[in-house]
Amino acid sequence: MGKHKYIETPEKMWELFDAYVKETKNKPRKKMVFVGKDGNKDYEHLEVPLTNEGFSVFCHKLGYTILHYFQNTDNAYNEYRNICSHIKETIRQDQIEGGMVGQYNPSITQRLNGLTDKSEMVVKEQPLFPDNV
Repeated sequence: MGKHKYIETPEKMWELFDAYVKETKNKPRKKMVFVGKDGNKDYEHLEVPLTNEGFSVFCHKLGYTILHYFQNTDNAYNEYRNICSHIKETIRQDQIEGGMVGQYNPSITQRLNGLTDKSEMVVKEQPLFPDNV
């Protein structure tokens, strides 16, 4: 007998993700900014990026734990693999494109998605007092 799934179908998982996207994108964060020479306060509205953690917290508030669906624990969630991959790709796309256009911090976006340039530094050891002087 298979394990009872609280999110009954992959389609239900997508509905949850769609609700998360709508809620996240419709609730911008406010950043206080100072305007003019008098330093009057104003607020800049910032769009919130999609994150795996944000989706997990959203689901948890509704009584669902999604970790096992994404990890496919004991291969019990094979039918969810495609939708979980699509969700991860959608989140990654939002982060990367937002970073590329300066909507989100590009440096953080790069690190979150493994896009940082990797450079190798070679250190040559030089004696403090060379023998051939």
